[in-house]
Amino acid sequence: MLATLGLDTTAEAVYRAMLAAPRDGVKALAARLGVSETDVRRSLDTLSELALIRPSYDHAGELRAVSPEVGMEILMARQQAELAAQQLRIEASRAAAAQLIAEYADLSPAAASPGVEQLVGLDEIRNRISGLAHGLQSELMSFAPGGGHRPETLEASKPNDAALLGRGVRMRSLFQDSVRNSQSTVAYATWLSELGGEIRTAPDLPTRMMIFDGATAVIPVSSEDSAAGAVVLTGHGTLTALCALFENVWAGARTLGTSEERDEGGLSSQERTVIRLLAQGLTDEAIAKRLAVSPRTARRLANGLMERLDAASRFEFGVRAVQRGWLPRTE
Repeated sequence: MLATLGLDTTAEAVYRAMLAAPRDGVKALAARLGVSETDVRRSLDTLSELALIRPSYDHAGELRAVSPEVGMEILMARQQAELAAQQLRIEASRAAAAQLIAEYADLSPAAASPGVEQLVGLDEIRNRISGLAHGLQSELMSFAPGGGHRPETLEASKPNDAALLGRGVRMRSLFQDSVRNSQSTVAYATWLSELGGEIRTAPDLPTRMMIFDGATAVIPVSSEDSAAGAVVLTGHGTLTALCALFENVWAGARTLGTSEERDEGGLSSQERTVIRLLAQGLTDEAIAKRLAVSPRTARRLANGLMERLDAASRFEFGVRAVQRGWLPRTE
């Protein structure tokens, strides 16, 4: 019951038993629960680490369970801290990968190095991707930013997608949340899911990217014009970083078709992204571009958040967002 808060079944049972019979020792707890004394001691270590038990004030050498009210508050605070730490790790991964991608985007043919292959023009890019797809053995991971995709592009990709899934290749695709407003893209995603493909969405994606079998990545040189050129990356360190980036974003994304979930502050993932972008000083137009939505939608999101904090300016919004806990405090 409390597994989501960090307690396994035995530790939870020991905690409940200590609440019911505070004077029971290890031997009595083991007998009451029908488990070994070793398991009880291991559970006591877990409960101690989680601050759910404490030394008795009245009986030296004995332990007491803290009240459920205090205990659940401790567990919830711990989980919230872990979620915040995970979010920081995700943002750090995004930043590191974005820097890595930017460095490769600036490469010229003369600067090519081992593990980097330059592709120039749409024909060359598509031919290389086709060859990599033909040799796929296990998995294709992709970032597909930019909102809704053109119906003709989606239709053209169906035969290859069906062939890959038919061969048992795992396909994981990340789109932006804004594709939910595109009927053609949602229809394609539904079709792909029915064949076994996995589709999730996130508010913001760092770049367009395809990773083949965790060993080769194709990334456009320009995010503005993916047909202008691309780089094929095969370096082990580079692929490790890019795969980690994908997994981090994938873990925080939601399956297409599921309803929006809000955090304890009542914020959606899209709103949290807008807050982060506002804090970085981006304009409504720049935010719209990052979220693949219209400037009007971005302006509505930003104004709605400012109204919730009764902020008259973006500077005041930043201050109040920190006070509300929407943004981390800076030392």
